[in-house]
Amino acid sequence: MKQKRFTEEQIIVVLREHEAGAKTADLARKHGISEATLYNWKAKYGGMDVSDAKRLRSLEDENRKLKKLLAESILDQAALKELLSKKW
Repeated sequence: MKQKRFTEEQIIVVLREHEAGAKTADLARKHGISEATLYNWKAKYGGMDVSDAKRLRSLEDENRKLKKLLAESILDQAALKELLSKKW
C-alpha cells in the first residue's frame, strides 16, 4: 500500500473537519487514511494551529540535530579515553 505524506496544514484541516462533527470513518475514507492514523494525528496535533504545528516540527528537527551532536561527542570522548588508557 502506498504511504502518503500529509503536511501539517493538511492534517489540521482534517482534524478541524473532525471537530466540526464529521464522522471518523467518513473522514478516513475521504482522505484515504486509517481511523488509527486519524486518532494518532488527533493525539499529536489536536488543538493546534498551523503555526503551532510548524513550530513543533522545527523544534523536533532541532532536537534531532542536538541528539546527533551529543552522540558524536560522546563517541569521540570514549575513543579518546580508550586511546589514552593504553600503555605504550
